[in-house]
Amino acid sequence: MKKLIYNKFDKLTIPSLKRVEYSGKIIVIYTTSEAEKAVDFLLSQSLLGLDTETRPAFSKGRHFKCALLQVATPSQCFLFRMNQIGMCPAVARLLADTKVTKVGLAWNNDLLSLKELGAFETGSFVDLQQLVREIGIEDQSLVKIYANLFGQRISKAERLSNWERDILKDSQKIYAAIDAWACIRIYEEVMRLKEEGDYELVIRPEENKQDHETDIS
Repeated sequence: MKKLIYNKFDKLTIPSLKRVEYSGKIIVIYTTSEAEKAVDFLLSQSLLGLDTETRPAFSKGRHFKCALLQVATPSQCFLFRMNQIGMCPAVARLLADTKVTKVGLAWNNDLLSLKELGAFETGSFVDLQQLVREIGIEDQSLVKIYANLFGQRISKAERLSNWERDILKDSQKIYAAIDAWACIRIYEEVMRLKEEGDYELVIRPEENKQDHETDIS
């Protein structure tokens, strides 16, 4: 039986789905020397998932810079404390790479956020919002895309937490790791479906398409 996917996933069903759990290793990077070693390892991999986090601003006119860069492999995730190490040479080298396949969601927005920390050459990246359109998925948020492909729910409970804390909470670390790791899972599954054609696209009736609000990633 072919896998059923939807052009627009019904957001009302998401709360009832099983919550995604992360069992990989999480490594927090606090110094530029740690960043050098981490980037050496990451650039030896074939596929990376990336995401960023920024401290939310709850008052008008206030703005914070990118606080965290998450870079995941299939089995572990490195959390670069950008508010502590800044745009150091190692991170700039990672972001400028053109050999390793690096995937993110709405990644151009993340790049703009990272460039506020310092200049770097922009390497090659795959944006999942564009990739999923190739199999007919129109949703833009990580939560909906993941639920569509895997029938599981990514919790966004920590999205508005303080990403500039001296020590991140375990729940923050897991949240951040899942967002980057999920990008890898989505990429691999979409590439598999494209190659094998093992899916059927279900078009939701027009009258049910009422998701005009901005999706959170």
